[in-house]
Amino acid sequence: MLSNLEALMHGFSVALTGYHVLLMIAGVLLGILVGVLPGLGAPNGVTLLLPLTFSMDPVSAIILLTSLYWGALFGGSTTSILFNIPGEPSSVATTFDGYPMARQGRATEALTFAFVSAGIGALVGIVVITLLSGAVASFALRFGPPEYFAVYLLAFASFIAFGGGAPLKTIVSLALGFGFGMMGMDTVSGSMRLTFDIPELIRGISFLVVVIGLFGLGELLLTIEEGPEFKGANARLDPAAMLRAIAALPRYWLAILRGCAVGVWMGITPGGPTAASFMSYGLARRMSRNGTGFGGGEPEGVIAPETADHSAGTAAMLPMLSLGIPGSATSAVMLGGLMIWGLNPGPMLFIEQRDFVWGMIASMYLGNVIGMVLALATVPLFAAMLSVSFSIIGPVIVTVCLVGAYTVAGAPFDLWLALGFGAAGYVMKKLDYPLAPLVLAMVIGDKAEDAFRQSMLMSNGSLGVLWANPLVGTLSTIALFFLLWPVAAAALGRRRTAAVAAEPGA
Repeated sequence: MLSNLEALMHGFSVALTGYHVLLMIAGVLLGILVGVLPGLGAPNGVTLLLPLTFSMDPVSAIILLTSLYWGALFGGSTTSILFNIPGEPSSVATTFDGYPMARQGRATEALTFAFVSAGIGALVGIVVITLLSGAVASFALRFGPPEYFAVYLLAFASFIAFGGGAPLKTIVSLALGFGFGMMGMDTVSGSMRLTFDIPELIRGISFLVVVIGLFGLGELLLTIEEGPEFKGANARLDPAAMLRAIAALPRYWLAILRGCAVGVWMGITPGGPTAASFMSYGLARRMSRNGTGFGGGEPEGVIAPETADHSAGTAAMLPMLSLGIPGSATSAVMLGGLMIWGLNPGPMLFIEQRDFVWGMIASMYLGNVIGMVLALATVPLFAAMLSVSFSIIGPVIVTVCLVGAYTVAGAPFDLWLALGFGAAGYVMKKLDYPLAPLVLAMVIGDKAEDAFRQSMLMSNGSLGVLWANPLVGTLSTIALFFLLWPVAAAALGRRRTAAVAAEPGA
């Protein structure tokens, strides 16, 4: 514990420079813009900015990207409340009560509840990272190929059990991610796989291009289909209403505490911010004294999802840094960035790259505070921006996405891939197929495959190696439990329904 606090103080000495503070401010402002504009979002915003960080040192680059992430989460809340347009998928639950509050003339109150509770949730997530990162890293030093494969399997199984979508659709999304990730050269044998005699596929498919298509162009197509009308509530901030909302916040301490707990758990496991916000909203509605008022402008309906959203988004960095396993789509993109910068996420990162890890963690404290202040201050500005016709904003989003896709490798073929994945993202969202598992499988699928093949070589092809010691056996058993959980839950639901139907008078 003491060593972590000493390392954090060292991190503040790295992060608290004029250059890095300016990067935080710029990142948060860019993130708010990304979160406000429908069709972008945090994963795509981080992806678009990633190529620009290749010439920066890794500490500065990760500070810029994490600051953009915080800003995007705040920006998504702004449009959810003022316009009923979730700029982020994780902000959908905020629209249920945030927009009714804005329509009732309580926009300032709703925004204040959202931003302050979000800041508290993010702070709790950062504290968890600060306190547990060293322990998780030390624990991970005991890992060999079987243990790593068991962790990857647990990550995939957690998405299936707790991802919030239909389990079969999550499996399909994971399988697609594995397939796209396998294209190109096999890292073990050197043979070509799934290239279909297309020369451009020999180098594989960049996950950056996939993310730009799925999250950027796919969301844009949905927005066009729905016929966006940017008609928002009055965005003028009332300082007196802000102070009243802050004073009232302690009354909802239980919702904040519950949202933090849900968010941290869903961030460390691969549930992610979207699932966390919906789960927290559902629990709050079920357990609140004012549950019947949810959906009509209940403050707790804004506080609960926002707290969970930001605590999950922050806590997702812990498994990404310590184990190389992202807990959200955005952290999956950041994981790819670390690899591009020549850094290998895992326990040795805390030893070999101390400035990077603790500089990033310290910047998260500062970036969170900057994000809260700038989010409140820029609400009128971005609300005015959304009054611009979508016929202007739409082409700008398309241009940004295509430039980002071309920048990855300078290959025209990537533009066609981005367009293809944009259409795929549109179809998947229309059919309610989750996108985050696909990105997760593309990013860590090859690692899982390598770990599995190494484990099989160690054991002469015996799956018993996955239960060779208490650590790997526990992880493998939990993963199998998660895989079977949807089947067991469905069976229990049918049995309960049959029992109710069999009762006299039913």
